[in-house]
Amino acid sequence: MPFAEAGDVRVHYVLSGTAGAPALVFSNSLGSDLSMWEPQLPALEGSYRVLRYDTRGHGRTAVTAGPYTIEQLGGDVLRLLDALGIERAHFCGLSMGGKIGMWLGARAPERVGRLVLCNTGARIGTVERWNERIADVRRGGMAAVSNAVVERWFTPGFRQAAAETVARTRAMIERTPPDGYVACCAAVRDGDETAELPRIRAATLVIAGRHDPATLPADGRSVAREIAGARYVELEASHLSNVEAAAAFTAELGRFLAG
Repeated sequence: MPFAEAGDVRVHYVLSGTAGAPALVFSNSLGSDLSMWEPQLPALEGSYRVLRYDTRGHGRTAVTAGPYTIEQLGGDVLRLLDALGIERAHFCGLSMGGKIGMWLGARAPERVGRLVLCNTGARIGTVERWNERIADVRRGGMAAVSNAVVERWFTPGFRQAAAETVARTRAMIERTPPDGYVACCAAVRDGDETAELPRIRAATLVIAGRHDPATLPADGRSVAREIAGARYVELEASHLSNVEAAAAFTAELGRFLAG
């Protein structure tokens, strides 16, 4: 399995697709690993050099001492690109990954081609709710929150119709190292990118899920309003829209990246 040394953290990544093609980075939701983007790979690997990675504290990437910050997680992306010799890349991030994308678009514009911010907000949730979740995981591990997370990530209809996918997703959540999850909860809790959004100059697509209780469509519309020229798309999905509405998500993403 490929790993890269990115400053103080060893990052697990997978690089696939077409050598010499434009690079496309996928950044994951809190509580997930790089496997969450598998539905998008068949349509994109022919046109892009696709880089997926496990966020610090998740998957096979190292768990370092927390709490983390969005700035720290964004820096991990830049150092990973440096380690792989990638000067510039399109970036697609969902939820926490979307917040990382906002930071990159505002703070490292020379490294970002097109920017896709999915099921995210400049500020997500409340301090009280994040502190409650952190306390739950510290008491009971990931199993203490996995059912509630799955209920937020998928609509009831999808959970019933795609039980196998939901089961795999729950297992992915429960594999997440609790210390890494808690450290990233703090990054999302404390991160507010509102003031940074007007600084983003990259062509930007904002994707929201019409039934998302975690990052409401209003959150996505607010992000799109603050980024000059941003396009907003709303899908029939909850929070993990790239899985629940995979075909529509991938089509929108592909059209946008192709310009």
